[in-house]
Amino acid sequence: MSYLVNLCLEGRDVLVVGAGGVAARKVGGLLAAGASVRVVAPSAGEAVERLADEGRLSLLRREYVPEDVEGAFLVIAATDDEDLNAAVSADARRNGCLVNVVDRPALCTITLPAVVRRGDLTLAVATNGRCPAMARSLREELEARYGETYGEALTVMGRLRDGMLSLGWESARIQKVLAEIYADGVVEVVASHDAGALTAFLRRRLGPAFPIEGSV
Repeated sequence: MSYLVNLCLEGRDVLVVGAGGVAARKVGGLLAAGASVRVVAPSAGEAVERLADEGRLSLLRREYVPEDVEGAFLVIAATDDEDLNAAVSADARRNGCLVNVVDRPALCTITLPAVVRRGDLTLAVATNGRCPAMARSLREELEARYGETYGEALTVMGRLRDGMLSLGWESARIQKVLAEIYADGVVEVVASHDAGALTAFLRRRLGPAFPIEGSV
């Protein structure tokens, strides 16, 4: 059984070995997380080449060498060469790096869940490497169920929480009130994109004195 966590990758050095379609998808998520990405591959697909041309990652157009893992916080092996993937995993482990080998949980120290991102909201599905296809299918269901409005609602609720903290509210009270606001339908009100309706909705639940002006 794994222990699901969020990695803070802002400014961290991440090595990706491979530059095809699978690697490109991994790179996209890493860049979104603020990682400093290095890609090593003799040739690269169009997506990785474009990101390199835009200066968003460092692309080393050559064969992988064991020294490439040095200094990396996280290493991802995403090639179609099983022997190379195994070698990358071994090198990363020896150097104390976290390592993920795509679709090979036995070679990983971390596995990556299938995720849906809606602003600061992340929904993750993990199968402990048993069935990535099922994780992807469930992710698609979540994508259909939870649209961008959920990210917008999270922004509103996060601002409300900041206001509650600034007023010295206790944690239990904050959790109770925010849970009630969610259950009462704040997502649907946010989806209307009617600032007046949202203000009225929050006022009814938080009272006239609560500083909600910066939350809507």
